[in-house]
Amino acid sequence: MTTSIVLPPDYKPTADEEYMNEMQLEYFRQKLINWKKSIMSQSADTLEDLRQGGLNQADEIDRASMETDKSLDLRTKDRIRKLISKIDEALDRIDEGTYGYCEETGEPIGLDRLEARPVATLSIEAQERHERMEKTYDDDNA
Repeated sequence: MTTSIVLPPDYKPTADEEYMNEMQLEYFRQKLINWKKSIMSQSADTLEDLRQGGLNQADEIDRASMETDKSLDLRTKDRIRKLISKIDEALDRIDEGTYGYCEETGEPIGLDRLEARPVATLSIEAQERHERMEKTYDDDNA
């Protein structure tokens, strides 16, 4: 979706504005796009590092260390892939008009929470409820 909204360079959403107005939506769209670009750039560096290193080390300890490092890199890459997916989903919610609202309650998530975690889908209260339920479930199955 293309937009004709141009944000002032120092724009920051405030509680004084209408929640999720066009300026705020564009602010978060740009924030998400820039975050994705940054992650993709870092991800490309990680892939290049994986391609560079060979496992033809003569020393078994060196080879084991390299394999451990590569395993960590691959786990990081998987986390990055999941984060990019969440960013794409957040961008879709902006286009659909549901961004910034709790998927469970429909209430506003809040500017501070979105500023800290732009891919958030739950309000703080709903997130805390989910975490308590997970902890209870984990405690019951321990």
